[in-house]
Amino acid sequence: MGGVAGSRRRGPSSVLSVRSVVGQMFVLQVVVVVLLAVGAVVMLALTSQQESTRAADKQSLAVAQGFASSPGLVGTLRSPHPTAVLQPRVEEARKGSGVDFLGVLNRDGIYYALSARAGRPGSHTTTDMAPLLAGQTVREEGVGSLGPQIRAYVPIKEPTGSVVGAVGAGITVEHVSAMVTAQLAAVVGAAAGAVAVTTGGAAVLSRRLLRQTRGLGPAEITRMYEHNDAVLHSVREGVLIIGGDGQLLLANDEARRLLDLPADAESRHVTALGLELPLAELLISGRGATDEVHLAGDRLLAVNVRPTAPYGGGAGSAVTLRDTTELRALAGRAEAARERLKLLYDAGVRIGTTLDVARTAQELAEVAVPRFADVVTVELLEPVLRGEEPPEGSTAMRRAAVSGVRQDSPFRPVGELITLALIAPTVSDVASGQAVLEVDLRTAYSWQAQHPERARQILDYGVHSLISVPLRARGVVLGLADFWRAETLEAFGEEDRSFAEELAARAAVAIDNARRYTHERTMAVALQRSLLPRGLPDVSALEVSHRYLPAQAGVGGDWFDVIPLPGARVALVVGDVVGHGVHAVATMGRLRTAVHNFSALDMAPDELLAHLDELVTRIDADEAAEEEGQQITGATCLYAIYDPVSGVCTLARAGHFGPAVVQPNGTVAFPDTPVSPPLGLGGTLPFETAALRLPEGSRLALFTDGLLEDHNRDLDTSLGLLRDALSHRDRTPDQTCQAVIDALLPERPRDDVVLLIARTRLLNPDQVADWDIPSDPKAVSRVRAGVTHRLETWGLDQLTFTAELIVSELVTNAIRYGIQPIRLRLLYDSSNLICEVADDSSTSPHLRRATATDEGGRGLFLIAQFARRWGTRYTTHGKIIWAEQALHDGAGEPGTDLVDLFLDQWDE
Repeated sequence: MGGVAGSRRRGPSSVLSVRSVVGQMFVLQVVVVVLLAVGAVVMLALTSQQESTRAADKQSLAVAQGFASSPGLVGTLRSPHPTAVLQPRVEEARKGSGVDFLGVLNRDGIYYALSARAGRPGSHTTTDMAPLLAGQTVREEGVGSLGPQIRAYVPIKEPTGSVVGAVGAGITVEHVSAMVTAQLAAVVGAAAGAVAVTTGGAAVLSRRLLRQTRGLGPAEITRMYEHNDAVLHSVREGVLIIGGDGQLLLANDEARRLLDLPADAESRHVTALGLELPLAELLISGRGATDEVHLAGDRLLAVNVRPTAPYGGGAGSAVTLRDTTELRALAGRAEAARERLKLLYDAGVRIGTTLDVARTAQELAEVAVPRFADVVTVELLEPVLRGEEPPEGSTAMRRAAVSGVRQDSPFRPVGELITLALIAPTVSDVASGQAVLEVDLRTAYSWQAQHPERARQILDYGVHSLISVPLRARGVVLGLADFWRAETLEAFGEEDRSFAEELAARAAVAIDNARRYTHERTMAVALQRSLLPRGLPDVSALEVSHRYLPAQAGVGGDWFDVIPLPGARVALVVGDVVGHGVHAVATMGRLRTAVHNFSALDMAPDELLAHLDELVTRIDADEAAEEEGQQITGATCLYAIYDPVSGVCTLARAGHFGPAVVQPNGTVAFPDTPVSPPLGLGGTLPFETAALRLPEGSRLALFTDGLLEDHNRDLDTSLGLLRDALSHRDRTPDQTCQAVIDALLPERPRDDVVLLIARTRLLNPDQVADWDIPSDPKAVSRVRAGVTHRLETWGLDQLTFTAELIVSELVTNAIRYGIQPIRLRLLYDSSNLICEVADDSSTSPHLRRATATDEGGRGLFLIAQFARRWGTRYTTHGKIIWAEQALHDGAGEPGTDLVDLFLDQWDE
C-alpha cells in the first residue's frame, strides 16, 4: 500500500511514458490506427482501379453502340467513298465522347474511318471478326497502336439483320490509370487526416485516463485491485458504492446476498434494482444514516450511509448493510399477515366473477392454491347446485370443485356424490357452521376410521393437515370447503383456521348469490318454455323446423309460432320483446296470445300488426302508470301468411329483420320488403305488406336479431355466413336449422335466438274445384250434384253426405243474403276437405239456437256440428264463409244421430 501511496504523491507522468499503463495503451492505439489507415488506402486504390476499369468498359460500349445505330451509317458504308463521309464524323464523335479511339470497319476488318490518334483509315484491326460477323458484340482488353486498351466492337446491321461492318471504340489503360492516380492523392490525404485526428483524440483520452489512474503501472494497479477485492469479499457486511446520479457503482458479495441483487446490478440505477421503496429512497437521497432499519425482502437490515466526497472521492455515498437476525421472526409474521390480506383482497376480486354456482366454487378452489393450501376441494348440497334452497339436515353433497398443485391427487372428481360423514372430521361442528382443524391427519384416528381406504390414499399422497370450513350464508349451510396441505411442510394452525373461515365466508356469499340467480333464471326459463310452443302443428302447406336457444345471461322475449289458417293457409310468426328477464317473458306471452287471437279473426298481416301495435302501446301506458312499472319500450314482429293454392307469401314486419328466401336451386336472397317502426313506438304511419311468390320447394327462413348480431363481426359478415349455410339445397329444414346454428352462434349466445325454416308445398290444381253461383235458389241442386261428382272423383265418397249438407246451407245463405258475385270453392289437402263460399257482402252470419216457432236459423248449427271448424274471413271485396271436414278420425256418413240432432232443435 505504501508503493501505491507514493505513486499517488508523484502525480501523473507523461502520456508517452511506456512504463505506465496509459502510455502502453497510447502507443498501441497509434500503431493500430496507422495500420488501419494504410490498409484503407490500399483498399481504396484497388477499388478505384476496378471501378475506373468498369466505367471505361461501359463508356466504350456505349460510344460504339451509339455510333453503330446512328442514322444513315449503313447507306454510307454502301456508298462509293465511305471514308470521305465517315472520317470527319468519327473524329468529331471521338472528341465529344471522351474515348481514346473510334473507328468504323468493313466486313474484312479494314478501317474505313479511324481517329487520328489511333492510326489511318485502311489499317487492319487486330480483333477477331468472326463474332462480329455473327452479330455479336465484342468487349476485350487488347493492345493497339495506342498501347493497352479497353475496347468494344459493335456490329453494324442492315434492316434485314445482315452485318455490313462494325464500330470499335476504346480507352487506353494509361487513361484509366491517370484517373486512379488523380483520386489517390485525395485518398492519401484523407487517410493522413484521419490518422492525425484519431491520434489526437487518443492522446486526449489517454491524458484523462492518466489522471484517473494517477500514472500507476500494471503491477501497482494489480496489487491495489487484489487488496480491495480481498477486503470486499472477506467482510460479513454488505458494502455498496453509489454514484451521485443514483447508479450502483460497486456491490460486494454480502450486499448482493442481503438485497438479492441481479447479476447485472452494477451500473443500474438504485430504483431499478427491485428494492423496497423506503430503502431505495434512502440510498439515492445522499443523506447520512446510522443503523436505520429497513425491510429488504424477508430481511430487516441495519443501514449506514456516508457521503464519499469529503474523503477524496467523487459525489456519491458508501453504504454498509447488516442483517438484524433478532428481528427476523417479527418480519416473517408481518409478511405473512400482509400476504393473507393480499389473498383476501384477491379472493374478493376473483371469486364471484360469474353467476354460475359451480364456476364460483371452482374460483374459491383456484384462488387458495397454492398460496394457502396445496389442495382445495369444495362440496355443495345438491339443491344448491340446482339453485334451490337447501333443506335442513341434508348431508348429501356433490363435489363441485377440485384444485391442487399436482394433477394426480387421490381426491374424488367433480360431480361425485359425497356424504358429510366421509369427509368431515367432526360432523356436529360442521353442521353447526364451525370450522374443523386437523393439525396432523396421521394421528386423526376418527377421520381415518370414517373411510380407511380413502384415508390411506390421501396420507400416501403426502397430505398431512386439513381445515374443513362450512360454506354458510344467511344462516344456512350451502356446502363445505376443505383445505389440504401436502407439499407445504408447515401444518395448519389456529391463525390459518381463522383465515380459512374468513375466506369461506366471502365465497359463501358469492355462491349464494349465484344460487339465487340460478333459481330465478330457472323459473324464468320455465316460464318462457311454458309460453312458447311445445311443438309445431302438422300442416300440409309447409314442412317446418325450428330452433330456439335462450340467452346465457338471462331469458329474453323472443317467440315464434306456426298457426294453421283457413283455406290450408299457414301463418308464420317471429317476434322479439326488448329486454331480458321475467318481465320480458311475461310480455312475450301476452303478445303471443294476442297474435293467436288476432289470427283467429283471419286478419291480414298489416292489420294484425296494427292491432298488435295498439296493444303494446296500451300495455306500456298501463305499466308507466304504476310507480315502479317496467315499460316494454318496443317489440319487433314479422307476420307472414303462406297460401299453398297460389304459392304467394304475404308478410308485414315491424322493426324486425326481413326473411331469407332460398330458391329450389339453392340461390339465397334477402328480399327488400317494407319495414315499419317497432311495435309500441307510437307510429302514425300504416303498416305495409309485401307479397312473395315462392316456387314449390322454396325455403323461407325467419329469425330474430340474436342470430346475426355478434360483437366479433359486422352484420354483412353474419349475413354472408347465413347465406352460405342456407345455400345447400339437399338439406332438410331441420338439417338447415342445425347448419345455421353451427355456423353463426357461439357456444354461449348473448341473446335469445329464434330460427324458423319452412319448405313450401303447393296444392295440385286437381285438388281445387270452383263454381260460379247465380242468384237462383234452383242452382243449389246443380251445385250439390257437382260437388258430389267432384268428391267421387277425389275418392272422398264417405264425406259426400255431410259435404252436400254444408254446401247446401252455405250456398243457400249466400244466395239469400249475399251479393254477387258468389263463388264456391272446394279444396282438399292431406287431412282436410275445405268448403269456401265467397260473396261481396260484408255481413257475417252468427250461430244461434232457433226457437220452436222459428222456421229457419238451424243451418249454421248443423254446419257447426258436422264440420271440424268453420268461420268467416273478410277480404277486400267482401267475405268468405268456410268450413273444414276431417278426412280421417272416423269421418264418414252420419247415422240416425243426424235426425236426433235435428229434432233436438224443437225440444222447447
